[in-house]
Amino acid sequence: MEKKRLYIELENCIGCRACLAACTQCGGHEEKNRNYVYDVNPLVNRQTMPLMCLHCVDPACARSCPAQAIQIHETGAVLSALVEKCIGCQNCTIACPYGIPKFDEEENLMYKCDLCIDRTKDDIPPMCASVCPSNTLQWLSEEEIEQKQQQHDLGNDKWVTSMPFLEGETNVRVNLPGILQGTTKLF
Repeated sequence: MEKKRLYIELENCIGCRACLAACTQCGGHEEKNRNYVYDVNPLVNRQTMPLMCLHCVDPACARSCPAQAIQIHETGAVLSALVEKCIGCQNCTIACPYGIPKFDEEENLMYKCDLCIDRTKDDIPPMCASVCPSNTLQWLSEEEIEQKQQQHDLGNDKWVTSMPFLEGETNVRVNLPGILQGTTKLF
């Protein structure tokens, strides 16, 4: 079975936030959002942008955890902190350059997108991608991603495949639309 990745085509986002609602329904999420939809230029236009964990191959959140509470699944998904190991130090929230991990003070626990590991380990799309009406979020094989890249005639400079400051690859592919091309380093 060919490995699939979450593919994000930012220019398709219509700001419906269906991905947020679906995220709360994923198993083990305790009805908490683990992804976000940002208004890019509020008061100027209606452009929105989904942002979720990029599941870095060498994640800063996991490297910074002194209790080794953040595990990496064999599929490449970077999981939320394990309840029995997390000491609540919040190093992971500080270390992540994307601001993805959130800390629940009541639970004394970090949580973040775990790529719906209960679904994706069996090649079922994550909840966010399964409900996205505009195909902003898609669950695709590398071959399908390459086809999209060729179809859109995009150069590699418009694709986020690695982060220079992390010196590593991510398990999520992001297509940056023209309006956001200058902001590649933000995520």
